[in-house]
Amino acid sequence: MSGHSKWSTIKHQKARNDAKRGQIFTKLTRELSVAARQGGGDPAMNFRLRLAMDNARQSNMPMDNVERAIQRATGAGDGGPALEEVIYEGYGPGGAAVMAIALTDNRNRTASEIRKSFDRQNSKLGQGGSVAWQFEQKGIITLDVEPERADELALQAIDLGADDFDLDGSTLELRCAPESFEELRRSLEGKGASLTTAEVTMSPKTQATLNDHDAEMTLRLLDRLEELDDVQKVYTNADFSAEVLERYGVAA
Repeated sequence: MSGHSKWSTIKHQKARNDAKRGQIFTKLTRELSVAARQGGGDPAMNFRLRLAMDNARQSNMPMDNVERAIQRATGAGDGGPALEEVIYEGYGPGGAAVMAIALTDNRNRTASEIRKSFDRQNSKLGQGGSVAWQFEQKGIITLDVEPERADELALQAIDLGADDFDLDGSTLELRCAPESFEELRRSLEGKGASLTTAEVTMSPKTQATLNDHDAEMTLRLLDRLEELDDVQKVYTNADFSAEVLERYGVAA
């Protein structure tokens, strides 16, 4: 399994235990608002909104909050700040590509906060397009599986629309085209599969191998960026070893 996906799984586990639930709900509200404003308030016709609503449910966000965010974005509520999506790109310690997607009502504030996060971790913020070419949009689903059933389930997933898969112990990672994501997810859930994560994300085309020190510094950078209110998602092509992630998980 890719280092990015291992870090993503740990991130989700940490989020479930995160005391900063208000910050999580703020980020979810922003994504719901932008998704509804761009594609309309009907989740049946707006894929991005459906994903945002799924993420809100997984984070136990009250449905009243979800509905208010959609109503405000579509003009049925009391309005809100005008948000724009901005992508920031750069290089972490050791040269791994890092990309942060922000929703902001103040570009200057957000750019300053992101630059400080890069500077503090001996990293470099780059120009637009400097690392985006190293990623491609993919649907990624991870499942808890019994090792003896993993191959069978993976082959079933291929038949259902998955492009390929990786198995790491009891964790099966499936990758698919974005347009196949929702049907694959629903089919797996219909078969009773235990989904750990399910998201449309930016997947690295190749991965950067780092020494342990640079890997841990990169993990700190990713966490610093994720802690910023304006930052919605963070991606990297760094390949983290299980040992580094285990140490970092204990230390974080």
